[in-house]
Amino acid sequence: MSLIVMKFGGSSVGTPERMKRVASRIVERKREGHQCVVVVSAMGDTTDELIDLSKQIADGNPPAREMDMLLTTGEQVSVALLSMAIHSLGEPAVSFTGWQAGMYTEAVHAKARITDIQPKRVLAALDAGQIVIVAGFQGMSEEGEITTLGRGGSDTTAVALAAAIKADVCEIFTDVDGVYSTDPRVVKCARKLGEISYDEMLELANLGAAVLHPRAVEYAKNYNVSLVVRSSFNHNEGTYVKEEAAMEQGIVVRGIAYDKNVARISILGVEEKPGQLAKVFTALANAQVDVDIIVQSGVLNGLADFSCTVSLADRETALQAIEAIRPSVGFREVTSEINLVKVSIVGAGMVSTPGVAAKMFEVISDLGISILLVSTSEIKTSCVIENSRLNEVISALHSAYGLDTEETAFVGGPSERR
Repeated sequence: MSLIVMKFGGSSVGTPERMKRVASRIVERKREGHQCVVVVSAMGDTTDELIDLSKQIADGNPPAREMDMLLTTGEQVSVALLSMAIHSLGEPAVSFTGWQAGMYTEAVHAKARITDIQPKRVLAALDAGQIVIVAGFQGMSEEGEITTLGRGGSDTTAVALAAAIKADVCEIFTDVDGVYSTDPRVVKCARKLGEISYDEMLELANLGAAVLHPRAVEYAKNYNVSLVVRSSFNHNEGTYVKEEAAMEQGIVVRGIAYDKNVARISILGVEEKPGQLAKVFTALANAQVDVDIIVQSGVLNGLADFSCTVSLADRETALQAIEAIRPSVGFREVTSEINLVKVSIVGAGMVSTPGVAAKMFEVISDLGISILLVSTSEIKTSCVIENSRLNEVISALHSAYGLDTEETAFVGGPSERR
């Protein structure tokens, strides 16, 4: 008997009919002889509706602790209803919140990280022959505070739980057939990948591919969790995420990702002396701001300019943190830009193939588009550009790297929420 963790996102359980269909799929796996643990997100647009409601009540600035209290109710509704649906099909099921399932996190609201999992109740329920339904996206700090894991947190819950209970496989059910070479809603001839390496998937997820959350992939890699991405709308074969994936002949770039959640922060006229960058990025770290690309220009008259990218959500926090250290750093001004997008190519074969990045720059240049920032690693190259012609850039790159297929990619329901 194998032990399976199955994760279903918000669109998969967005209506009573879809909830019943998911319940049937779970019961089918149980009757095939598997033990099943199911992680579920909030139904449909529930999270967005709760966020909108909080803004109306709290004038747009609700306390982070109370937001976690509010948002976790969405998942609690889902797990209870799904458990009821499974019971109605004649199989025993029990629903748990994240903390009942033993999910412990750091004491950070809105984007907490899992620190420990004590799945005693989950294992006991499995031993009793029950299907276990766990609320994704949530946990509890050591101080007893309810926390959330941020967008994509249900993926992380599923993979972390799979590692903790030593599941044979973790299946992530989403609104597409698997992992594609790029967003199939942008490029209709995108190709579905039969398998992809942890490292490639981690880069794609970090760079904006919404099919899996980066922390979930990181967990899978660190604990060698067998991970499969497949559609909740059909029974097609999905994409296997594994340590090493077979390379297709002639295909160096495996995927193209994009991220519209980008703001550029520029600090101008910084005094050139040791420790200046340390002061700036320590201040940003203390403000819980994640920094991506960092570029420093040359020094002129003892002054330097440098830029970095942060998420749009962190833009105001970053500006405030930098302004607060103006007296100790000494700079002329700080500016920010929005309406940007980061476009990235990813492939394990890039490290041993010259000219891959050059082709990317050439394709974007031929479209008459300026590249504002560049970042590279062994298996990826990213360019920050204005986002007005994003679809055109993605399509051109997809063709240039030989990723187009003659088939039209399957696109299921609306995008998963978390």
